[in-house]
Amino acid sequence: MIVNEENWGNIPLLHIVDETNENSNLPAVIFLHGFTSAKEHNLHYAYNIAKKGFRVLLPDAHLHGSRDEGLDEVQLSLRFWEIVLTSIEEMDVLHKELLERGVQKIGMGGTSMGGITTLGCLTVYPWIEVAAVMMGAPGYVELAKAQIAQFEKRGFKLPITDEERKSLLDTLAIFDLTRQRQKLNHRPVYFWHGQNDSTVPFDPTYNFYKAAKKDYEDAPERFEFVADPIAGHAVSRSGMLRTADWFASYLNE
Repeated sequence: MIVNEENWGNIPLLHIVDETNENSNLPAVIFLHGFTSAKEHNLHYAYNIAKKGFRVLLPDAHLHGSRDEGLDEVQLSLRFWEIVLTSIEEMDVLHKELLERGVQKIGMGGTSMGGITTLGCLTVYPWIEVAAVMMGAPGYVELAKAQIAQFEKRGFKLPITDEERKSLLDTLAIFDLTRQRQKLNHRPVYFWHGQNDSTVPFDPTYNFYKAAKKDYEDAPERFEFVADPIAGHAVSRSGMLRTADWFASYLNE
């Protein structure tokens, strides 16, 4: 397995591919890390996905990993949606570079913040053929409102005006998959979520799945949700391995 540290545009990433396939135009999987994490923390996903015959890109999100600007967790939390929206925009950069390299088939996945970002990307990028979402949330507006309420309950005063808050929620609505689930367009999507997750609540994502699976009546196997009854905010090994199998099942179609 080859792991190269590269910069595509201004985006630092790890580029993982099996040495036997290094120079081929294999399908690619872009896999996004979680909040306060970094690209190298998902190497186990990349390894198992690359073994299935894909090249994998692990980018560092804005203000994370090698793009760290020394912010503490509270400061980062206040910029959570800036980070997510920046990542959504940057996926277009990675897509264009992949096309230039002859890669046509592209999947996307991620954990936590990376899963949230993946779901937002599904609203704007029809070129994503397959997705895998671990501990993500499609309801951007609902999640943002819950985060704001939690901050205020902890005694933090958000440094934004009411007008800025409304503007943020209006922007997030553009990428809110719960408001436009037709954007899934029957693409294969795999969800994994722990039922005891206190960071990204289980119920809103599962409720979205239950509603959206009606759109997959002709091919229910293309829309899967694994609910782990024991797990909190950490993906099990079986959940991680199922992610690799999911891409193998649908990105090679």
